[in-house]
Amino acid sequence: ERERERERKMPFSRFGEVNFIIDSGSPLVDGAVDGFLKIGTVAATRAVAEDSYHLAKRGSISTKDVEHSLKKMCREGAYWGSAAGVYVGMEYGVGKIRGAYDWKNATIAGALSGAIVSAVSSGNRDKIVMDA
Repeated sequence: ERERERERKMPFSRFGEVNFIIDSGSPLVDGAVDGFLKIGTVAATRAVAEDSYHLAKRGSISTKDVEHSLKKMCREGAYWGSAAGVYVGMEYGVGKIRGAYDWKNATIAGALSGAIVSAVSSGNRDKIVMDA
């Protein structure tokens, strides 16, 4: 019975016809990986759709354009996936520390995640505060 309850709480992901459960043994890691995969996939898909539109509008496609699009897809997917993973991990950690799971965790996690992502990407103090 405990195993069933644990499985219900594990992140469950679905990509088209592929279903999988993430189970590292740590809910923090499971949630962060799940967030990374889901949001990273969305960001990569968005980058491809955006570039496809611009290439179709222009009317020509070169090898350089495809290479640029693939690099952008990987970069955007990794960036947004990492940001989502940090946020989900922070939200879980704040909940564990506070001992409550409510909207305040999301607010605190959002501020901390914004500050961390901004610090890693820019290092500008004013930008870090604004992003938080």
